[in-house]
Amino acid sequence: MKHMTWFGALAAGLLLSGCSPKESTTTGPSSSGADKQMVEVAAFQGGYGIDFYGAAAQEYATKNNVEVNVWGNPRVWEQLRPRFIGGDPPDLVFPGWGMDHWALVAEDQLEPLDKYLDGPAPEGEGTWRDTFEPSILALGKQDGKQWILPFYFNIQGWWYDPGVFAKNGWVPPKTWDELLALCEKIKASGIAPMTFQGKYPYYMVEGMLLPWVMSIGGKPAADALQNLEPGAWKSPAILRAAQMIDELNKKGYFMEGSVALSHTESQSAFLNGKAAMIPCGTWLYSEMKSNMPANAKIEFFVPPVIPGGQGEPTAIIIGIEPWMVPSKSTAKEHAVGIFKHMTSLSKAKQFVEEKGTLTAIKGSDEAKLPEVLIKPKEAFKASKAVWSVEFKYWYPAMYTEIQNALTAMLNGQLDPAGFVDRCEKEAEKARNDASLVKHKVP
Repeated sequence: MKHMTWFGALAAGLLLSGCSPKESTTTGPSSSGADKQMVEVAAFQGGYGIDFYGAAAQEYATKNNVEVNVWGNPRVWEQLRPRFIGGDPPDLVFPGWGMDHWALVAEDQLEPLDKYLDGPAPEGEGTWRDTFEPSILALGKQDGKQWILPFYFNIQGWWYDPGVFAKNGWVPPKTWDELLALCEKIKASGIAPMTFQGKYPYYMVEGMLLPWVMSIGGKPAADALQNLEPGAWKSPAILRAAQMIDELNKKGYFMEGSVALSHTESQSAFLNGKAAMIPCGTWLYSEMKSNMPANAKIEFFVPPVIPGGQGEPTAIIIGIEPWMVPSKSTAKEHAVGIFKHMTSLSKAKQFVEEKGTLTAIKGSDEAKLPEVLIKPKEAFKASKAVWSVEFKYWYPAMYTEIQNALTAMLNGQLDPAGFVDRCEKEAEKARNDASLVKHKVP
């Protein structure tokens, strides 16, 4: 059944996407390398590009007498699907968000990486494992084995313009009550208190709904949602979080029309002063810096917590970008070697400085950080409860339905009770689907 599920899904994806050509290819020198082993690296080309990966791979290739072919595009997973089906995957893979890496694990498509992690660090003393932030590395572990390796990671939070807030005497809210009071002041000033990326509801799922579930019900409530425990999506914590979003909406605290906006449209509205706050990950600055008004600044803060809630007030949601070595790679040692070079402290610091994001490597945040990363770094260091939304990878159809239900509530088609009912029905559907591999939060 597992093989039917996995390859059936891949085959369906192949029929939809076709075998489109590779884009943005970076290839190592080949004029004198006919007798050298080729190492192929396929990488998602998002806001941070793939130039860093190509340069790092070429550095490794020069030192180790191999050829490298580093390529990628914004929908790289569409080219990877037929490669996995055909048993000829690249040697090192970063597929982005479009491929279920845990399904790859279930089908024995990935190489366990513990023996490499327990080897020497790329620089200095200790093991390679020791160089990673433990809470981030743990996100790639299942059944006692490390399948996925992180590189950069994102932190979910809220953003505001400190200049605008200082000018108006506003202070970023730390609690729900402070948020309500602030929103009323902002609305009275003629600015929308908040906007959001309505076309992509996961921004609000992970920026509002789930942080408030954690704040209200603590880790048990958040874990229960992800573990598909019966009734978890109708718990008091999820209902209260939905009611909070509904209250903000009905009080007119969201910018009109936000539900129809793309990520860049809503973020542009925020940057141009049409809304005072927005939920987003730490990629916000990198994604929008070319469109930022000259006088605009942005600063991060942790979503307001609920006084009296059972959750840890410093809790934050992070997300990793998964790198992996296919089990059918023909150059596993060199694939690992390239990624090991990329994750050396010196290279990780370089990535932080060049790309403006944080990495999973200890000490890399001691690089010359962009100003917008200082607050996220402080939040990560101070957090006593770092967690990740994993069910979006485990049960993607369910995650899509949760997003659709949230949009329906924001459009007034569902009340909070109807929202949680719809979510619980979808969770029950996933729970009873024998073809789905079930997972548990560690």
